[in-house]
Amino acid sequence: MSTTQSERLRELLEPLVSSQDLDLEEIEVASVGRKRVLRVVVDSEDGVDLDRIADVSRALSAKLDETDAMGEGEYTLEVGSPGAERPLKEQRHYERAVGRLARIQTADGAELVARVVGVDDEGVDLEVPGVKGRKPTARRLAFGDIVKARVEVEFNRKDDKNMKEEEEA
Repeated sequence: MSTTQSERLRELLEPLVSSQDLDLEEIEVASVGRKRVLRVVVDSEDGVDLDRIADVSRALSAKLDETDAMGEGEYTLEVGSPGAERPLKEQRHYERAVGRLARIQTADGAELVARVVGVDDEGVDLEVPGVKGRKPTARRLAFGDIVKARVEVEFNRKDDKNMKEEEEA
């Protein structure tokens, strides 16, 4: 997809997404055989449920039908959320990931898995798990030092309520 088409689609769709109190996270046009697929990823502070995705999907579809932004050929519109292992690219992504585990690649080539515990305008505060019974350590990374980051799915994590109950026992 050309940059101009991407910019045009973003300019066209972002106001509609914003009007529904959602953030437009990503736009992608992909070719699947002879057809094209327009994938739109939306999110919000509270996440998105299927009803909100359906509402924004109808609004985007109607707007796209009014314009020639996708050209003449057939295409399929797919609207979804970032998913469980969402990439962390902007400050608001890190803010939404507070309390979650993240895999982070730093500018010096290091990779770490740490819990996001705080975020401000300059960077991220992390808690790096201890190894072999050692206590976790605090670490601070500036946004400029992060090359790539993604939320990690945790299957065995105890929620905060259970952790507090165990600590009190």
